[in-house]
Amino acid sequence: MWNKSNNKKWKIQNKILGLGLLACVSSVQAEVLIILPETGPLARAASSIKQGFLSAYTASGQKVPLKWINSDQKKISQLLKQHVSKKTQMVIGPLARQDVEQLVQTKPKIRTLSLNETSLTAPNIWQFSLSKKEDAAALQKQIALDGIQQLFVLRQPGSESEHELLLMSLLSQSELQLEMIEKPPFFLKSKQGILLLGNADWLESLHGLGHKRIYTVANAINEQHVPPRGIKFCDVPVLYFANWPDVMQAHQQAPVNMSYQRLIAFGGDAWQITQYYLNNKKIRNIEFQGRTGMIRVSDQGIQRTPSCFQQSAKGLKAL
Repeated sequence: MWNKSNNKKWKIQNKILGLGLLACVSSVQAEVLIILPETGPLARAASSIKQGFLSAYTASGQKVPLKWINSDQKKISQLLKQHVSKKTQMVIGPLARQDVEQLVQTKPKIRTLSLNETSLTAPNIWQFSLSKKEDAAALQKQIALDGIQQLFVLRQPGSESEHELLLMSLLSQSELQLEMIEKPPFFLKSKQGILLLGNADWLESLHGLGHKRIYTVANAINEQHVPPRGIKFCDVPVLYFANWPDVMQAHQQAPVNMSYQRLIAFGGDAWQITQYYLNNKKIRNIEFQGRTGMIRVSDQGIQRTPSCFQQSAKGLKAL
């Protein structure tokens, strides 16, 4: 017999069912918007970032739809106006620095993870990048741990402008005494070190370096050359530890050199930050050991700390 009690139960069950269906509909409609250049000078870099992003996304099992937008030769404000909707949960990109500057000026109301950085800031924007400033900070910390007070800098002829930002960062972050030299010194005192700035071929051509207190940058390391014994550098850890199968799988599907492998790793970390946010939009702080280094996300922005390594007689070791 149908009674008021049954009617009340029926209403409750239908309400629960309705809420469940609403949640299902909402999850289907939820969307992540990714703005990257598919053409133009940054297309190759963007392709590797996309590859890493998709590989990590697939490995995570997340089902939120991804919407890809070509940003080449388009105004960011117009792209946001055209493609951001009620179902957009987060925006990833853009990549070009000038586009990030435009993004900051638009002051988006939705959480956005830019893939480059600028000195300008705005609420709701996390600026994420493979910045040389972060590489310099990690290297400077290692140099300080070694007790270095005077650092000789030897640069490959013709590559001086490539490393200006790193040198400026070193100067701004420490009290190191930097001295430019044209050839390696015969010997180093206990508080002296030497920073070698150039490519792997040039690095291999140098002789008489010794095995202590010598440093270089990540771009001087590649697959074809074994770094000089004793040299220290800081780089994205995924290139040296096989702890992230998604990056390894992406590289196996389309092998690229180490420069683009770093971008694949960068894309993977961009997805992981996105996933943390999608799982809890009220989250204030995120910290994890990422493919590109230790990642810390807060209201103040994103900090990435690369890992440091040393080439020893037995091979490469983490510091």
